[in-house]
Amino acid sequence: MSPKPLTDAEISAHLAQLPGWAHEGGALTKQYRFDAYLAGIAFASAVGVLAEGLGHHPDLLIGWRKVTITVSTHDAGNQVTQHDIALAQAVEALPYKPQG
Repeated sequence: MSPKPLTDAEISAHLAQLPGWAHEGGALTKQYRFDAYLAGIAFASAVGVLAEGLGHHPDLLIGWRKVTITVSTHDAGNQVTQHDIALAQAVEALPYKPQG
């Protein structure tokens, strides 16, 4: 059974509790900035391990001192589901302290 896509209202309610996350192009996305390139690499690695543990795999774009996370649920037609919200919440709970 495929996960059920969330409505725009449901997504907005969750985003109110996820600072910096946005709903764009049918996915959740957030860019994190770091003081050093390797801090971003370490963060992306931690996100990858976390995602693997949750069985849910975001797109990670690593740039110079920044990492962009984009996630949607492929089994739900690349829409946002509770799985995406759970991953965003878990990422926010990581102990990394990126810049603004």
